Amino acid sequence: MRSDGSALSLRRWVRSAGFAWAGIAHAYRTQANFRIEVWAGVLATTLALLLHAPLSPILLSCALVLGLELVNTALEAVVDLASPGLHPLAKVAKDTAAGAVLLASLGALLVGLAVLGPPLLRWLLP
Repeated sequence: MRSDGSALSLRRWVRSAGFAWAGIAHAYRTQANFRIEVWAGVLATTLALLLHAPLSPILLSCALVLGLELVNTALEAVVDLASPGLHPLAKVAKDTAAGAVLLASLGALLVGLAVLGPPLLRWLLP
């Protein structure tokens, strides 16, 4: 891979960030689960703000789920490229990556219940 100058170069950073945003945009356009997770994160963040609940655990959970979904999408693309036909190891790779997203999503749900549950109950049941 070619390097375009110093790692501290603003121009290089902007270019790299552009590639990263292109990947995020691709995932949003093509992956239904990513779109669902983005909007679930927006909802959780909005609730945290409205309920004056701690924002950090919500944001970190959302970042973990979305980041793993991006890695899952990338891994699926690489597996499809390397193994266009059905192969047991390709299935293991894809299923395991999807399992990582599922575990992170369940963890995020538990964090959401723990952080947002009490203030939401206080708001609903005054």
